[in-house]
Amino acid sequence: MRVMVLVKATKDSEAGLMLSAELLEAMGRYNEELVNAGILLAGEGLHPSAKGKRVAFDGPGRTVIDGPFAATGELVAGFWLWQVKDMAEAVEWVKRCPNPMTGPSEIEIRPLFETADFGDAMTPKLMEQEDRIREKTTGR
Repeated sequence: MRVMVLVKATKDSEAGLMLSAELLEAMGRYNEELVNAGILLAGEGLHPSAKGKRVAFDGPGRTVIDGPFAATGELVAGFWLWQVKDMAEAVEWVKRCPNPMTGPSEIEIRPLFETADFGDAMTPKLMEQEDRIREKTTGR
């Protein structure tokens, strides 16, 4: 199963405070463990929401909203994409993670939809398209 592991933003991350060298080293070691275990597919940190934009959709209309965005605890400061056998394995790996922030923080784990989750709505034609896209983007 694939999961998105979301590092929640904090006031410090939204203020643009950089991590210490010690924390960067600890996270680097952790990321190497994930790679060596064959779990890590991708992962990056994100700039504060002040540097971001949102696009709101309403029918055919599109509205661009400049950051920063409110509700810091609901924002994402970074992510990993993992391939794990189940949610329990993902939880165990997150519990081994160094605290990604200098103070209290949270990490959220969310399963990704797989094509089988869409049932009959995933027609053979759509499955072929999905396979072509995946092959072009991941080589798998």
